[in-house]
Order: sequence, then structure tokens, then C-alpha cells
Amino acid sequence: MRIGLIVGPWFTVPPERYGGTERVVDALARALSDAGHDVLLATAADSTCPVPQVPGFGPAAPEELGLTYSELGHVIKAYAAMQDVDIIHDHTLAGPLYAHRPPGIPVVTTIHGPLSPIYAPLYRDMAQDTGIIAISHDQCSRVEDLQVSTVIHHGIDLSAVSVGRGAGGYVCFVGRMCPDKGLMEAVSIARAAGVPLRIAAKMHAPDEYGYFRDVVQPALGPDEEFLGELSDPEKYELMGGSMALLNPIQWHEPFGLVMIEALATGTPVLATPIGAAPEIVRHGVTGYVASTHELVECVSRIPDLSREACRRSVEESFSAQRMAAGHLDFYASVIEEFRAKALPGGDLVQENQA
Repeated sequence: MRIGLIVGPWFTVPPERYGGTERVVDALARALSDAGHDVLLATAADSTCPVPQVPGFGPAAPEELGLTYSELGHVIKAYAAMQDVDIIHDHTLAGPLYAHRPPGIPVVTTIHGPLSPIYAPLYRDMAQDTGIIAISHDQCSRVEDLQVSTVIHHGIDLSAVSVGRGAGGYVCFVGRMCPDKGLMEAVSIARAAGVPLRIAAKMHAPDEYGYFRDVVQPALGPDEEFLGELSDPEKYELMGGSMALLNPIQWHEPFGLVMIEALATGTPVLATPIGAAPEIVRHGVTGYVASTHELVECVSRIPDLSREACRRSVEESFSAQRMAAGHLDFYASVIEEFRAKALPGGDLVQENQA
């Protein structure tokens, strides 16, 4: 199968540090290629993902994040270069709405962010001629009357992640520096449980710096260590040495890649029952899913959990290979339906079969 993948122009694939979408696309591209498929990736020119890339793009431009003209120019060039693929998987917002896509090639898109009232109407429009992939069942439940074609959970490349012993005597928090991620709740949990906390957090935007300066930094005590933003090897080392990852999320996060990254190192996850956490963490097996108050007591029960079971849960449900297999099945069904509709009377045949 010849597969075109499009990602925005703002970050490299894979990202140097923080960047969930780009990290997922990197894992997907590698796994699809390893499975014997031809992958063409449209991304920033300084990306290092080892698959063929559309030429002519500039380097990553994080300072232009969210600018429509930047993304639209990027996807126009991407679609022009993907005239010979079997299917295009577009991970941008502007691309699936572009009116001059190649007419003979089916397009699918993944909803990487929350289905807010602002974005839901856009995806409803896309669904008329684009296959919609959700990343969790909770994400689908956030909006009504949206035709989601399939749900495919994220996966990660396990070859780069080793299982740690969890012998560091601390718990950790990994995420973005903002209230929604539950950092201050993690501080409260660790402090109440009497366990040191190590914090790795992305901090780029002005509001993230402001939150750290005004809220987080003044609250940190001698048992809370702020490490800044870590590289992937540093992050996995932190997780592997940790007793548990604290993820007391405070918003309906569509997935939560950090949870499967921790589980891959054998580290249990303690999470609040919000967003996709209950789809990822098996309560009492690979972690605990409970309220912030209840998670304090759960810290003492971490030794009851098996680090081997945590790793196995990712191997079975959240590996890059499993993610790629789910996408390949979906791609094949979309291509088959697209070609059937292209035949004379195809629309009528499909309608009668429904």
C-alpha cells in the first residue's frame, strides 16, 4: 500500500522533546514502513523520521504554531506531491477542508485534540468526504452527531523503551506546565503520601511560564524536584526509576501518551477517572484510577502491582505495531469503499448495502 502522511509544519517528526502528535506520526510511519508499505511523509524539512519525505519544505517553525496560513500553504504543497498514493492520512486541521485535494485519492484524518464546540462543526464538515479517526472512546463521547469512522488508540515504539526497576524511591509527574495536567494535584498527592516527587514539564508558552512562576514554583518544597523538559532517553530513565507516574488529569484529555510511555517502562500509573485514562489504565492491575483524594491512599498500594503486567499491557494494546495494524485495516476498508463509489452506480450499491 502507498500511504501519504501529512503533519503540520511547526515541529519535527519525531519532535526533539514535547510534541504528542508528531511523536505518534513518527511511530506510525516507522511501523507502516517496517510492515512493508511505502510511506511518503510531508513534514518539516529537519525531521529525522526514516521514511521518504516530500521535498521543498522549510525547517520546523514552532513560532508559527496555530497560524492558518502557515498550515494551509504546507498542506497545499503536500497534496500536490501525493498524486500517486493509495490513501492520504492527514493529521492537520486545514488539510481535510482543502477543496482542491486530489480527487481520485481517499483521505482520512485523526482528531488529535479535544472535540470542543469550536472544532466539532469542522469535523462534521470533514466527515462528509473524509474518514474520521478518533483516538479514544471518551473523545467520541464529547460531541453528538459526529460520524466517527473508527477509534484507534495511540501506540509507541517499544524498541526504544526498556523496563526499569522502579527503585528510585520517588514518584514522578511528566506533562505540560498548566493547571489542566494536574501538576499541583500531583504535588498534593505525593506530599500527603510522604513520597518525593520529581517533575518533568514542558514550558514554552508565556502562560506556561506564568503558571510556573506564580503558582508552581512558590509551592514546591524540599521533597519536590523540578527537572524542566527532558529528552526521550531522560524521560524514560526518570519513569523507569519511579515507583509510579502521577497523572491526576483535570480535563477530558483525548488520550494521554505519557501514560503508555510510563507503562512501557513497567511503571504503574495513578490517574483520575477523567478523559481516556480508564481506557488505558487497568485499575488494580497496571495502576489505579480514582479521585485525587483516593489516590493518596493508592500510593501505599503501588507494591501490589506488577511492573511486568504494566509493560505487557502496552505490548498487547498500545504498541506501534498494533496501532499500525489498526490503521492498515481501516485504510483498506476506506480504499475499498472509495473505489466502489467511484464505479457507475456505486453510490446506489453502497446505499442499498447499508
